[in-house]
Amino acid sequence: MDQTLQVQQAAAELVDAFACNDTPRYFACFSEEATFLFHTLAQPLLSRQAYERLWAQWQADGFAVLGCTSSNAQVSLQGDVAIFMHDVATRVRIDGQVHDLQERETIVWRRHGERWLACHEHLSVLSPT
Repeated sequence: MDQTLQVQQAAAELVDAFACNDTPRYFACFSEEATFLFHTLAQPLLSRQAYERLWAQWQADGFAVLGCTSSNAQVSLQGDVAIFMHDVATRVRIDGQVHDLQERETIVWRRHGERWLACHEHLSVLSPT
């Protein structure tokens, strides 16, 4: 199978798991050493475990993903690394209120055997044009 297609499928799985608020399936898309840089946090998260702890805290406080749609996807293959860029429209519940977010995301993928795992995610606000 074409490597670009493999990355696109891995990204679609990640987005679907996130959109379904399926925590185990979502985090299974990331390598253990994955790092995360989110515009909503003051500091980067330096491991999947750090993000999982924060996610659990968010969910205990009532956070839930209600939906997520990916658009304008681009993939750049660079050997055993791939860069996936896309726009994401996400609906979340925070503190009992529903929010619609428009963001841009870059996910760096690295091949682990036959599987592509996300090793870095950078999320930023999508500026209006």
